[in-house]
Amino acid sequence: MIEHMFDTLTKGSSIQARLDEADLSDAELALMTEEAELSAPHEPTIPPEVAHIEPGIVLGAALSKIDIDALAGHDRVVVLAAHQRMASYYQAQVYASMASVADAVAEALGNDGETDLELVDDACSSEIRAALRLTRRAADSELSIARDFKTRLPAVWQDFASGRIDRRRANLILHRTNHLPIAQAQKVAHLALERASELTTGQLTALLRKLSVEADTEDAKHRYGNAVDERRVVLEPGTDGTAHLYLMDLPPDRAARIRDRIDSAARDLRTSGETRTMDQLRADFALDVLDPSVPHSQRKLRSGSLVMTVDLATLAGLAESSGDLGGYGPVISDIARRVAETSLSDEWRFVVTDAEHQPICAGITRRRPTAADRRTIETAFPTCTFPGCRIPSTRCDLDHITPWSDGGPTCWCNLAPLCRHDHRVRHGAGWSYRRTDAGCHEWTSPLGHRYSRDARAP
Repeated sequence: MIEHMFDTLTKGSSIQARLDEADLSDAELALMTEEAELSAPHEPTIPPEVAHIEPGIVLGAALSKIDIDALAGHDRVVVLAAHQRMASYYQAQVYASMASVADAVAEALGNDGETDLELVDDACSSEIRAALRLTRRAADSELSIARDFKTRLPAVWQDFASGRIDRRRANLILHRTNHLPIAQAQKVAHLALERASELTTGQLTALLRKLSVEADTEDAKHRYGNAVDERRVVLEPGTDGTAHLYLMDLPPDRAARIRDRIDSAARDLRTSGETRTMDQLRADFALDVLDPSVPHSQRKLRSGSLVMTVDLATLAGLAESSGDLGGYGPVISDIARRVAETSLSDEWRFVVTDAEHQPICAGITRRRPTAADRRTIETAFPTCTFPGCRIPSTRCDLDHITPWSDGGPTCWCNLAPLCRHDHRVRHGAGWSYRRTDAGCHEWTSPLGHRYSRDARAP
């Protein structure tokens, strides 16, 4: 009876209108509404706590009952993140188990002070090597990581095991601090962990370089000088009959200037009808410039434009904070001052910041006509504003946050730098974004998730 009544009511006009016209008791209405809700098609949903459960048995059990392909797109992203937390949890337990196995092997060999320590290390590594079917080198490397987690940077292991960071970020923090004394390494790791979960591995690498430089500026200068003394050119055969040519351990300001000059020349060469890719154009230009068999008249050189961000105290020689070289990352204070103070044939842009790293002044070492809006945008936002992208804003398009076709004005408040790739994704794949009062850019994905990009992120 109820099914027939429901079918009748839902034909021809709205359900609510037909219900209003029908002469039904309250009980019949309640029963019909309940049956309609049960029979209506719907997508499965996930328990809201899945996004917040700490990784472990409870989260693992919850995830094991979820068919991700049956979920709406938004929930699939939540499940993906939950699985990543579980993966981090289990990988951290593997490293903890490695360290524990090594302790057991060392105890079995005795600790009387006469045991060959190298033999103990080999025995520990061999046990792990045999159990996990690893090469000797891989077993040595993995055991070294496990021991660092346990004795050198236990806080990193804790964040790893809790799922706040994944294996890539945990190993990156270990690797980028292994040259520091343990106290400094722990301090750098503590500061990095405050932001690690929000950063891409590229951004985290830049942050770790900056923190490591500022942890001991004199040691950073010493290591920089030693590394530059080892600068060299290396030629290696490629696997397909090609060759790889490397310039190693160069001063970063000069290397960045060369890179930018090559990039600018490649863009000039990309005229209509050009079939070569940008990578091919860059490589061909470098070959033409360096190959002595190419006539000098064919060697085209063009000035580039780079950005150096440095705080005012460091620029004045009153502090030794690191600077940030656009497209490269943190550099020691000496390099930052050299770029700002030395007039080169190329255009060098610099940004002076206050103690809170907010821009207070910008300039160039050689005058060139440039749009005021672009200068302002590039000063305020040194990189592409898409989450995780580190392409310098000097090599980006200026995008209208509110599209010009929708009435968006062409002004500082409505412009943001986007690299060509992310510019295309923003307009072609359904992404949108807005600038917050704090100067960040909040992006919304096609699946409804929001991601924030801080202009001051590395």
